[in-house]
Amino acid sequence: QVQLVESGGGLVQAGGSLRLSCAPSGSTFSINSMGWYRQAPGKQRELVASITNRGRVNYADSVKGRFTISGDNARNTVHLQMNSLKPEDTALYYCNINYPTTTGRNQEVWGQGTLVTVSS
Repeated sequence: QVQLVESGGGLVQAGGSLRLSCAPSGSTFSINSMGWYRQAPGKQRELVASITNRGRVNYADSVKGRFTISGDNARNTVHLQMNSLKPEDTALYYCNINYPTTTGRNQEVWGQGTLVTVSS
């Protein structure tokens, strides 16, 4: 079973930067898209940024101009560069990979989450 390993979370002051990384623990596989989601206490999980296997990116309005997603399809790795961090960016960040299966249906796998805390 595919497992994702995330890294890069931590504590940073407002205005600072962090870089999150995500990679599968086993062998690589074909993907449809990769993305980062986050969930703050008391809130629903939301999409932060995503990138398709063709390089099309999508960002939440709240992070546009501050965050940059990048991915390596061959290695199934995805990164999230977060600049100009704000206290409202504090959340548990989850990596997500969507991939095709032999049944014709798409499957998703999630990372365990990495905590990002931005102090004011």
